[in-house]
Amino acid sequence: MNYIFKLIWWLIGWKIVGDVPRSEKKYIIITAPHTSNWDFMIGVLVRSVMGFDSKFLGKKSLFRFPFGWFFKRMGGYPVDRSKSTNLVDKVVDIFNRHEKFVVAIAPEGTRKNVKEWKTGFYYIAHRAKIPIVRAKIDRRAKEVRFFDPVFTSGDIVRDMPKIKEVYN
Repeated sequence: MNYIFKLIWWLIGWKIVGDVPRSEKKYIIITAPHTSNWDFMIGVLVRSVMGFDSKFLGKKSLFRFPFGWFFKRMGGYPVDRSKSTNLVDKVVDIFNRHEKFVVAIAPEGTRKNVKEWKTGFYYIAHRAKIPIVRAKIDRRAKEVRFFDPVFTSGDIVRDMPKIKEVYN
């Protein structure tokens, strides 16, 4: 099956630069910018071509009939964005229950242009004591680029510029 994903990746002409931290068993991947519905398919192809397992958080409406089974099968966890649900605590608990767990999150929280990112990914990483792996989607260059992991200090004001620097 992996060869099919590699063939599709080759046919669409995209490339991958860098890698995920293979020695880490747990981490959170942030992917930006998230501006297209195609970002999901790019992400599925990337993880398949690179040969690593990752889950994702998606809006609850994606997990309804008729496609809910598909998104769950692809590793999705539904998120109810209409109310506060202690999502950070829930995801930290998932990390703590698993020996190996990787989740991908779009820090913008939506496909629209936003001035500020949601900060849940930061607090998940800090409380679960896991690194943040930054992945940049560059549609012009047709590449997905991975950068070195970043560990949080607990000072989000100091850490966020370093996290965001690769997305400028």
